[in-house]
Amino acid sequence: MEEIRGLSLFANVGVAEAYFSEIGINMKLANEIDEKRAKFYQDVYPDTEMICGDITSPEVLSEIVLKSINEDINFIIATPPCQGMSVAGNRNVFDERNQLIYYAINVIKQVRPKYVLLENVPRQLKTKIIVNGEVLYIPEYIELELGNMYNFNSETLIKAKDYGVPQLRQRNIYLLVRKDINITWDLPVKQNEITLQNAIGNLPSLDPYLREGLDFTLEKFPDYLTKKEAGLKVSKWHYPPVHSWKQVEWMLHTPTGISAIFNEKYYPQKADGSHIVAHHNHYRRLSWDKPSRTITQNNGVISSLACVHPGRYLGKDKNDDDIYSDPRVLSIYELLIVMSLPLDWNIPDWASESFIRNAIGEGIPSNLVKELMLELIKQLKLQDNIKGKVSV
Repeated sequence: MEEIRGLSLFANVGVAEAYFSEIGINMKLANEIDEKRAKFYQDVYPDTEMICGDITSPEVLSEIVLKSINEDINFIIATPPCQGMSVAGNRNVFDERNQLIYYAINVIKQVRPKYVLLENVPRQLKTKIIVNGEVLYIPEYIELELGNMYNFNSETLIKAKDYGVPQLRQRNIYLLVRKDINITWDLPVKQNEITLQNAIGNLPSLDPYLREGLDFTLEKFPDYLTKKEAGLKVSKWHYPPVHSWKQVEWMLHTPTGISAIFNEKYYPQKADGSHIVAHHNHYRRLSWDKPSRTITQNNGVISSLACVHPGRYLGKDKNDDDIYSDPRVLSIYELLIVMSLPLDWNIPDWASESFIRNAIGEGIPSNLVKELMLELIKQLKLQDNIKGKVSV
């Protein structure tokens, strides 16, 4: 089988590529605009040449194309930023970030790789962009520009939970094969779901570190240090997140799978005691018997979308109110598991917690991409076998 030599566009920190080396994919080049993310990527993947720069710049785009041709790139993965389409953010109909697909298509048309993986949120299917003064839906534009050169997969909507990832995360995936290549690249066969109980249920419980200080933390959580030590024995990344007491108290009294906004007594409230207006997925604990909900950039913030540990029932407190363990967001180690990243992924020591969380939250789950690429490799090997039999 011919070696797969890849280019990653909008590479982030390389979450998607975490298993590529393991399965024989040689990522030769990557492009990322953010300098810190580019440095992170280069630290994790030292054998890949990182082109740090803005792909909308003619000079940077030309460099990407020239080096791709020189390296005989035959595979491109492109994951343009999705914040302009995501339901988790404030959407502008013609957000300039949605236009970045234009530059990915430009590179693909010039490099003409044999295989392309385009990934984005499902709303991409209903998102419009402006090209040469004409308003087009993104899928319409992709097919208009690449339909003569590539065959497309028949189904594009995919859920990470169906491919060895303990996370719901739905994505829109285009799998393109150049028309002179006689294979079909479609979505792999679905796998059984992995619940959070299966994924992180055996990890040591952690109490949060309270912003009010260590003494206050120990007052509220006498076992804080013991639990922290037990967590660090598992991994240096399984350590307590930091939160304010008021939010922790709300979550301490919130059952598994429920949002604190439904609490009768310990609900998210302003200084005057009035309810904080929030979506039903804010201040929400995850459920043990399901995969995690989609991990977002703000996964370190209790008030964000469904990112609080499921917790376990502990009994009654001194006020005879029910309380639950782990009133905190997932630890970075738990995030690695939920994103299906390798547990020994070489996170650079210089990266801050907020930076790590933000970058991971933007990534496409690693095992999902691995399974998509294994399906391509499977089809390529089948083609080789057929050619071998014919030649004999």
